[in-house]
Amino acid sequence: MASTPLPSSLSAVAAAANYRPYYKLPLHSRSLPFFRPPPIASRPTSELRVSSSPNPPMTSSGALPPSSSAKPKGETVFFDGGAHYGDLLANLLLGFTLLWLPLTLAAVFRAFFLRYRFTNLRVTVISGLTGQDRSDFSYKVIKDVQVVPRFIGEWGDVIITLQDGTKVDLRSVPQFREVAKYCLAMAEKPVVIEEKGPKGF
Repeated sequence: MASTPLPSSLSAVAAAANYRPYYKLPLHSRSLPFFRPPPIASRPTSELRVSSSPNPPMTSSGALPPSSSAKPKGETVFFDGGAHYGDLLANLLLGFTLLWLPLTLAAVFRAFFLRYRFTNLRVTVISGLTGQDRSDFSYKVIKDVQVVPRFIGEWGDVIITLQDGTKVDLRSVPQFREVAKYCLAMAEKPVVIEEKGPKGF
């Protein structure tokens, strides 16, 4: 009696049912000479060499050695501000005369676009419409400091002479006497200020 062939779908199911993968075979069948499991790819070993110790050496006291990238000493601000407001008011009152108008415009510029900053490390002068003009110099390059009082002595000019002969004129500085004494003290110069009588605006 001839057997009828199974449909292709049924033969595939039967083949799948009779399939036994390698890991489900009995233990004695794994040791057969004709059975060889697929080889596992071995990764080549590499040797790691370290040139320096990952941990920094400790000192005798048990503390880490000081780092070369240590932060500098903090900067302390002594004075930070613009020109004295009295300079602007006095020049605005006198600006109604056409003769005084250029000086009034200069006073307005100083009031809005000029800033002085004195710290324990440097002197900074910031000017310009957006503050793009900036000048910094250290107290070590200061040769001399002079003051010129203005109006009735409420504000004044601080004239700083550098060692290369450059003169930095700071106009209408509030507390100009204290600022000048601070600059001389930080520059390690004798704190002696010669002051003449108050001048114009």
